[in-house]
Amino acid sequence: MAGRESAARDDRTRDGARRTGATGAARRTGAAAAGARRTGARPAPDRRPARTPAAPPAPDDGLVVGHLPGGARTAGVLLVLAGLAGVAALSPTYLVVGGRELSLAGGLGGALVGLVVPLTAVAVGAGLAAGRVPRFGLAYAGVGGVLALGSLLIEVYRGSASTVRPGVEVLAGERVLTSSVETGAGWWLEVAGLALTVLAAVCAAAAWSRTVMEDRGALDPARGALAGAAVLLGVLTVLCLALPAADVPDRLVDDPSTGLEVVVEQQGPQALLERPGLALLGGLLLAGAVLLASVLAPSLRPRLAAVGGFLAVAVTVLAAGLGGLRDALASDELEWTVPGAGLLAAGLGYALLTVLAWRLRRTTAR
Repeated sequence: MAGRESAARDDRTRDGARRTGATGAARRTGAAAAGARRTGARPAPDRRPARTPAAPPAPDDGLVVGHLPGGARTAGVLLVLAGLAGVAALSPTYLVVGGRELSLAGGLGGALVGLVVPLTAVAVGAGLAAGRVPRFGLAYAGVGGVLALGSLLIEVYRGSASTVRPGVEVLAGERVLTSSVETGAGWWLEVAGLALTVLAAVCAAAAWSRTVMEDRGALDPARGALAGAAVLLGVLTVLCLALPAADVPDRLVDDPSTGLEVVVEQQGPQALLERPGLALLGGLLLAGAVLLASVLAPSLRPRLAAVGGFLAVAVTVLAAGLGGLRDALASDELEWTVPGAGLLAAGLGYALLTVLAWRLRRTTAR
């Protein structure tokens, strides 16, 4: 009996020891975890070198270009052909006036001036035909075609009807009297180039609404200022076009009866709006087109379309201003006039607006 009680006590003692050992282990584990929390122990840091963060992408317009219709590519091809015709027109005989053969190039300076519009048309037309930034090319073609329509009528008048009312003209740097006029290959190529430009404008107008090209509107805050400056330049251009860019200076002669010097006016070239028939209509269309393009170009969307519209006006006005300067330098009988200088200044102003419309997106996008 006593042995059984002793064995039972031994079993209870072993069970208690086991429970005590388990409780102690649990306490030690909890204490270790609490100590780790108190000391703020963390995993060992990663010794590998940190990667340099990639530079953020440069701001852009968020330009989206959709499917290009066939009419837009046709306008681009017509622009290229018009530019090539304009380049080819520089070398051959332009007009034979009073037995004198005239060429549009008329020397190195005349050739450089004559290349401004054709080479720009070739570059823009090639990009449009290839499908790059289509509304830029369409805007250039549309505005350039409207401006070319007035010039086309003036060219037709020079080659066909200028002898009806003979007058003094300045053609290719030469002061001539249009008593008799014969057309040459250069005139036909020039007329073909202007006609192709007008056709390109028709195709551009038809394809404009079907051409998808949008951006984030980075130019929108500056459109009002650009429009105001363009309208002022348009008014200046029209006023300068109304008078010759190069004119014949007055002569001082001695009056034998009085012995005094007298100013004698010499007949100079006719002003743009003083010519009859097709020339008058062409001058009015050209003046109206400059004003219309000045108002329209800043409102074209997206931003690159406004750039294209400004570029078309800039090269046209700049070529006219440089042409007056070329005429004054090429002939001893002519001098550069204030309207001619104003025309050159207006062309440079339009070129500045073109650059601003192109660059302002970087300023506003930051």
